[in-house]
Amino acid sequence: MPELLLEILSEEIPARMQARAAEDLRRLVTGGLEEAGLAFDSARAFATPRRLALVVDGLPAKTPDISEERRGPRADAPDRAVEGFLRGNGITRDQAEIRETGKGSFYFAVIEKKGAKSVDLLPEILAEAIDALPWPKSMRWAGRSERWVRPIHGLLCLLDGRKVSLARGGIESGSKTVGHRFLAPKAFAVKGFDDYEAKLRNAKVILDAAERREIILADAVKLADEAGLRLKDDPGLADEVAGLVEWPVTYMGTIDGEFMDLPPEVLTTSMRAHQKYFALETTSGALAPNFIVVANTETSDKGKAVVAGNERVLRARLADAKFYWDQDRRASLQSYKPFLENLVFHADAGTVAVKIFRMENLVDVLLNSFSPEFIKGTYSEDYREAVRLAKCDLASGMVREFPELQGLMGRYYALEDKVNPSVATAIAEHYSPKGPRDSCPTKPISVFVSLLDKLHDLGALYAVGVRATGSGDPYGLRRTALGIIRLILENSLRVPLQRLLYLIVRQYNPTDTIEDDEAIVDEILDFIADRLKVHLREQGTRHDLISAVFALGGEDDLVRLTKRVSALGRFLETDDGASLLTVYKRAANILRAEEKRDNTKYSDEGTNPLTSRESAEQDLIDRLWDVGPKITKANENEEFDESMRLLSSTRPDLDKFFDNVTVNVEDSELRETRLRMLDFIRKSFHYIADFSQIEGGER
Repeated sequence: MPELLLEILSEEIPARMQARAAEDLRRLVTGGLEEAGLAFDSARAFATPRRLALVVDGLPAKTPDISEERRGPRADAPDRAVEGFLRGNGITRDQAEIRETGKGSFYFAVIEKKGAKSVDLLPEILAEAIDALPWPKSMRWAGRSERWVRPIHGLLCLLDGRKVSLARGGIESGSKTVGHRFLAPKAFAVKGFDDYEAKLRNAKVILDAAERREIILADAVKLADEAGLRLKDDPGLADEVAGLVEWPVTYMGTIDGEFMDLPPEVLTTSMRAHQKYFALETTSGALAPNFIVVANTETSDKGKAVVAGNERVLRARLADAKFYWDQDRRASLQSYKPFLENLVFHADAGTVAVKIFRMENLVDVLLNSFSPEFIKGTYSEDYREAVRLAKCDLASGMVREFPELQGLMGRYYALEDKVNPSVATAIAEHYSPKGPRDSCPTKPISVFVSLLDKLHDLGALYAVGVRATGSGDPYGLRRTALGIIRLILENSLRVPLQRLLYLIVRQYNPTDTIEDDEAIVDEILDFIADRLKVHLREQGTRHDLISAVFALGGEDDLVRLTKRVSALGRFLETDDGASLLTVYKRAANILRAEEKRDNTKYSDEGTNPLTSRESAEQDLIDRLWDVGPKITKANENEEFDESMRLLSSTRPDLDKFFDNVTVNVEDSELRETRLRMLDFIRKSFHYIADFSQIEGGER
């Protein structure tokens, strides 16, 4: 069956956009094919710095023929109705059929549609897909109206080896492409994908990004081994560099010895962020005075000029870093604090200096909530000093030049000032965790500053009206909330989130009413709860169990919440748990149906007591009244497994009630009493969780 080959040749596509663009191209084209009725076997997309390519295998020569029946008016309908039906379907009365149905005789039109040729459908499908590619940034060129990531230089479009007419960006499609910009710029014709891929390789272009990545890493490891070194693991950099070259050639360069006394992070950041070099380590793990550079070309001198040029560029970059390193250490870290007045935290929330001042106001409140066992061996003044110094390095020359080093440089400068090493470590670690894969601080002062920083940011930004939306989260509120969750759960912290957030919000809205600030805090807690649900689901916890516990509300202790969810999961895996869930659903379903029919709510609270007419009712009432306070006490002591056991003990009485008691009796007073009894049963279950949120248990 025919094969479709598409290549869009352009100026350099940013590396960070290539993989997504290739997948988007595949998705949009295959979606268009399916919509047009063109089935296919497989579709693969590729990206290099200069081209996007797509191959679709197993396309038919044309869409299938379609026979479609349409029923019209009755056979005895007025002529105007019949004529309208015939005209709408493009047929005459002779071409229509009259058929008998179970409801009488009707006109029918049988429309035969011939399949369309694939070659005729493809130009529109491909043009729409190219135009619809959702680039993060795009541009116009040469006065054209189209927008694309970079100017298009060529289009290759073949169906079964034959050219498909396509035009975009002022370029007409053809059967030719070009190879490497410098090593093989001459155009050549191709017949299909296999021929295309092979000829590109001969023309110094490796089409598959994964293959380019493997070549880069293999060659880099080989060079490192030959020098008795090892390559520093950096998967993200390997992906990025694979998107910068079409024909990767690796070389090793040398770092001048005068720069090796710089902090290792300064060296690796300068090499990675600005020059895209791979760092090397000695066998002992120390940073080696060498680097790997990946070029996009071969040279006659075996890379000597390439290496020399890159060493020269790196030398200049590191000379700047060394200047800032020497300059910054002439003053203490504390001396940078006044300059934080010039750094804006948020336009409506003030400067970083204001932020630090307000964080300092909360030190004692948060510190007093930490358990003595967790903060054992530390001093309260260390926590205050860590908060005071946490952001000071933002005003240093090094961090202004290399923002990625915030926190890390603060640690080095603090150690230069002979600050307590635990405080210096906290300065470096308080930005963590930065994401789900980042390590979480575990040392008391580090955890404290990180948690206070994130709580402050969430509270302050909410107080001034910042919210995350479905389309964007420019201030990283979701990431901040996840950081709070991980810090609390992974360190088993019992933190009064509601009180702390209220104090933060109050500092930013002193003229608001207490009710207004409490409403903002409730909104923040709901936001954290939503992120906790996502976090627990990713850990494998059932979403309905999370919802069942969260639905009870009034809880801001995340550790207690997760313990309760875990206990509920264990309980429902037992026979008693599964049986009681069925009992709850039965009671809730009966009550819901009767409340809907009677248009009222039945509650066990009211002037009429829950009276008993049968022993099964009284036994159940007595049992529930007995275990209710015990369950409450067990919950208060966080003995959630005991809570579940106590609820399980009611199973015989619940079974007896439903086996022997009829709820919907003719006596209206007795019926109401028993419906209120069902509400009493439902509320008794809610001491544990909202069982209505749990899946299963239907009868």
